[in-house]
Amino acid sequence: MSRAEQPSRRTVLAAAVAAAVVGPSVTPGVADAADAAEDPARTVDYRAWTSYPDWRSGSAQGTRAVAGLRPGVVLAHPAGTVDYTDPHTGRTAAWEYATWTSPVHRLRVPATEAIASWNAHTPAGTWLQVELHGTYSDGTDTPWYVMGRWAAGDQDIRRTSVDGQSDGRSTIWTDTFAVDDATTGLRLVSYRLRLTLYRRPGTDLTPLVWRLGAMGSDVPDRFTVPASTPALAKELIVPRYSQEIHKGQYPEYDNGGEAWCSPTSSQMIIEYWGGRLTPEQLSWVDPSYADPQVDHAARYTYDYQYEGCGNWPFNAAYAATYKGLQGVVTRLGSLTDLETLIAAGIPAITSQSFLKGELTGAGYGTAGHLMTVIGFTGEGDVIANDPFSPDDEAVRRVYKRREFENVWLRTKRYNASGKVVSGSGGVCYLYFPARLGIHRRRALAAVGVR
Repeated sequence: MSRAEQPSRRTVLAAAVAAAVVGPSVTPGVADAADAAEDPARTVDYRAWTSYPDWRSGSAQGTRAVAGLRPGVVLAHPAGTVDYTDPHTGRTAAWEYATWTSPVHRLRVPATEAIASWNAHTPAGTWLQVELHGTYSDGTDTPWYVMGRWAAGDQDIRRTSVDGQSDGRSTIWTDTFAVDDATTGLRLVSYRLRLTLYRRPGTDLTPLVWRLGAMGSDVPDRFTVPASTPALAKELIVPRYSQEIHKGQYPEYDNGGEAWCSPTSSQMIIEYWGGRLTPEQLSWVDPSYADPQVDHAARYTYDYQYEGCGNWPFNAAYAATYKGLQGVVTRLGSLTDLETLIAAGIPAITSQSFLKGELTGAGYGTAGHLMTVIGFTGEGDVIANDPFSPDDEAVRRVYKRREFENVWLRTKRYNASGKVVSGSGGVCYLYFPARLGIHRRRALAAVGVR
């Protein structure tokens, strides 16, 4: 990250570390979508390619744009063949590939950080890679950075981030591009994304990618954030799942449920939208385990390089493997943004870090934790499904508005040793239906997602 210290995302988004775990109406004042979408004070620019004209606008080498209800890009004919040695299995295999490269996107917000995310179908025998290439504010270019190698399954390759990527001016921290020293004024002013689609040679298999985008941001460094004014009282009925009841299960996926805040939160919202797994899909899970879908989510969001389930784009891509869903990673600017989404029936997964005592009622401190915001009380406090709870029933929590917005939106904080470390700066996952009504479309546009 580009904050006061530059830890790996493994540190920034570590599992929750606990010291001890001891339908109302909408009120006026929620931000209007048209006004918010054009807010000049926004510090985030999210851009995605999703439509048939979008896919036609890119540069294709062996790929083809496809129309339909969910337009996308597919591998039409191979541009070549490459041998890939999986760093996590040691296996080398030949793969046919083709590429699609987006047009240059000039950021409305010259950025210190950028995070790519994508939605795709990768049948067995296929996988994909996403790369980012940018231009700095001084006119020089970044290298082509790998933002992720991904497959929905784990039978062909191990989905992975790529460490060790830097040009001395910016670095990839697991899933996040970050300018190394933002105080110099250096910024990312534009970027292109490149998709490489892979399949087993001699087959007609293909990935289908229907959303590819990136969020660029320049959130000011801050220990505290301005207070927002409550404008909504509403609670969404979202399934509740505890990560803690999965302690010790499948330790090969980041030591089991103790670290599964991200996939547990993802599964809650996936099921809110109606996503379900079949008995066949869950057949690998020990039948004695409760909520086996959480184990499944952990396995299929796991990043073998990061050695954890907290890779942000991998969670969004996992959500989009469910029929009719899409997912993005972005940043929001305030609890007002969250109110706009909740008013439209869209819950959000937020990333935050805090000391024990900074979030009243949590009962723990964490270097990085995901939870699901499902509503607001009449007083404006945040209603969250917090997976770091002893059981499913205890997952619903109410957190003080001022405390929650600060631990979520700040970019700097003091850790337990008194050292200045980074905060997420409002990172969130948003999952929502592929087909949206006007109200939800306007709500997403209000927070910069189209």
